[in-house]
Amino acid sequence: MAKQKEAKKKTGAVSSAEDEVMVSSDAEKLDENPEAEQETEEKPRPEGAQWYVIHSYSGYENKVKKNLEHRIESMGMQDKIFQIVVPTEEEIELKDGQRRVVERRVFPGYILVEMILDDDSWYVVRNTPGVTGFVGSGNNPTPLRQEEVDKILKRMDAEAPKVKISFKVGQKVRIVEGPFEDFTGTVDEIDLDRTRVRVLVNFFGRETPIELDFLQVERV
Repeated sequence: MAKQKEAKKKTGAVSSAEDEVMVSSDAEKLDENPEAEQETEEKPRPEGAQWYVIHSYSGYENKVKKNLEHRIESMGMQDKIFQIVVPTEEEIELKDGQRRVVERRVFPGYILVEMILDDDSWYVVRNTPGVTGFVGSGNNPTPLRQEEVDKILKRMDAEAPKVKISFKVGQKVRIVEGPFEDFTGTVDEIDLDRTRVRVLVNFFGRETPIELDFLQVERV
């Protein structure tokens, strides 16, 4: 019995030692990567980097972006030019009685570039095919304020696309669908969230408000 007890003690000691090794190993892993269970943090902004605006020919923004990306790679400027953004947003277009989502450029002819500005980086960007210049006075580009950049990027990330309409409050519209088809009226209120419009229609000698879907009216 004494031998069995002694054997159990030894077995328990070995088990305890193994547990300590496992715990120690796990602790080392956590020390090596303390944020293993957390999401990867965003990379810090490179010191000295700022956002600048460059001109391009309208309609060629994406082509200019590709040209600049190619030049950055071929000329080894990854440590000075970091991001190129063509500001766009999704928009719901109403046409021929149908809705369709289209991508619209927020600032046609303009591109944002995050970079550390010096003679070399300026030369690479300025001499990219399609670039007509920097926004600023002469050869001194004016950087954007960070709050301006944040506002533009937030606008690009908006979940719900905006609805593009051709009329506004106070304008005359014609009803093209429904029981009041071919009637004309004046836009009294626009609800972009519900895509509804309230139109004042002259009906039996008095103005009557009628709520309609955007697709049911068109500007006169």
